[in-house]
Amino acid sequence: MPRRSLAALAIALLLLGGCATDRRQNDLRKTVDAYGNALRWDGLAAGFTFLSPHQRHAHPLSRFDLARYAQVSVATYEVQGVLPSPPDRYRQVVAIELINRNTQVARTVLDRQTWHWSRKDKHWWLVSGLPDISEGGRVP
Repeated sequence: MPRRSLAALAIALLLLGGCATDRRQNDLRKTVDAYGNALRWDGLAAGFTFLSPHQRHAHPLSRFDLARYAQVSVATYEVQGVLPSPPDRYRQVVAIELINRNTQVARTVLDRQTWHWSRKDKHWWLVSGLPDISEGGRVP
């Protein structure tokens, strides 16, 4: 194969790899944004569909979990920072302000999220679980 053809092939492969990375980053942004919107507008239990299939199977939502999540609404959802991660992982810390529906008392919890890119599914999955809304998850 002539050198020009090899060079052209190498450049094409690099560009295609870059396109795949761009698409994966675009998918990440859409997924993370959709997750935040789901929690904000549909409630914490709506985040269950963003969990990895393994996570959903290993930790199904109990009636107690559903009742606890139904007691609060999400007032704000703000990304506090992004942590260094390998290319198939994404980690961020989010401050979630919750309002207790019964008492109208607001409190903030920190949600340390880890997202994983599944090559098989070609999808970003939340692998860190749903936010810990217990008093132990409270931000001082």
